[in-house]
Amino acid sequence: MAYFDAASAAPLHPVARQALQASLDEGWADPARLYREGRRARVLLDAAREAAAEAVGCRPDELAFTSSGTRAVHTGIAGALAGRRRIGRHLIVSAVEHSSVLHSAEVLEGAGGSVTQVAVDRGGLVDPAAYGDALRADTALACLQSANHEVGTEQPVGAVAEVCREAGVPLLVDAAQSLGWGPVDGGWSLLTASAHKWGGPSGVGLLVVRKGVRFAAQGPMDERESGRAPGFENIPAIVAAAASLRAVRAEAAEEAVRLRELTDRIRARVPRLVPDVEVVGDPVRRLPGVVTFSCLYVDGEALLHELDREGFSVSSGSSCTSSTLTPSHVLRAMGVLSEGNVRVSLPFGAAEEDVERFLTVLPGAVSAVREKLGAPAASEVVREENILVVDSLGKRCPIPVIELAKVIGDVPVGGLVRVLSDDEAARLDIPAWCEMRNQEYVGEEPADRGTAYLVRRAT
Repeated sequence: MAYFDAASAAPLHPVARQALQASLDEGWADPARLYREGRRARVLLDAAREAAAEAVGCRPDELAFTSSGTRAVHTGIAGALAGRRRIGRHLIVSAVEHSSVLHSAEVLEGAGGSVTQVAVDRGGLVDPAAYGDALRADTALACLQSANHEVGTEQPVGAVAEVCREAGVPLLVDAAQSLGWGPVDGGWSLLTASAHKWGGPSGVGLLVVRKGVRFAAQGPMDERESGRAPGFENIPAIVAAAASLRAVRAEAAEEAVRLRELTDRIRARVPRLVPDVEVVGDPVRRLPGVVTFSCLYVDGEALLHELDREGFSVSSGSSCTSSTLTPSHVLRAMGVLSEGNVRVSLPFGAAEEDVERFLTVLPGAVSAVREKLGAPAASEVVREENILVVDSLGKRCPIPVIELAKVIGDVPVGGLVRVLSDDEAARLDIPAWCEMRNQEYVGEEPADRGTAYLVRRAT
């Protein structure tokens, strides 16, 4: 089985496994106690903190270990907002942040605060000037991920940090996807990360708060981890997390070159091997091991099952693979195709032969899914005032897009097709299809049921 979903969770690094097993015998006691067992535990905890701080590029007393990366984000945002509550209650985030950041923003809005989402381009990249435009006198905090978890786009953190610094606004950086590859440059104020993203054990997060940043931890206070992460520290897991971070950093430069070549190979060959594919994410500013693409006329969940049967573990941002049945907020913000979406994220040590086998298997898997979907049954096509109307109500994407593709040739150049759909994914996938097929997306309008999407035949 080829595991190609390291962006979700990387396999446990051998160094992490060794450190975890070794520290189980020495790190079980309370590090706050002065007897021998407590002192041993304290030595392990302090050494892990120093190693992690060195990798981050901060002081050890600025770094706290949390129970997860998500907890680090929630704690960091809440504490920074509370520390600057006299300034205001305005938060800036990018539209492609991890859900942990966006959920924190929702909590702020629910409590009467305000949030500005900064848009991204089609590659998923923010414009630092847009952060400058979003800054207000009452801005308490800005957030920006160092690299995107779905498409791998690396953000201009240094430039955004400089814009925020000039305005006196702290910047929190979610470095979960990038920290294993290297430190985050720029004058950021707070940083979060998660050990299971770089091959450490799950259940360990990092929260860094620079000295001088106003921060007020929320909730019941605890004397552990500077009051920022209540509860008994999981010292064996923390030791393993720090050890694996140091280990992957030692390999990162060489491994980045190797994995980038493999993902470049996927980016270049997938569109040649499979028709009607859009490779998404910035082609240059991206993580070494991540490549994402979307296939027209393909159900994402079905494609993942086909690839799983062929021995490949990949993930998807398609709406049909989500519990909410809505497209990924990242793909939606980028305005790219969401149907048939596949994210390949290669772990450290991924084998070249597995990548080659993936490229061999993929065309057949896509063809099989497209064949299973076939021609849509009971597709209702009528003419209404010289407009061809396709009734796709009650049908999930990619069916509405397939039906659009089948009838676009039935109208003259300049003619209109009106697609009726009540699937939220159609709002993203129909405009994306138009761009890929050189047709004109006119817009949407309300319908008696669902939404009507207007497409003009341009070619």
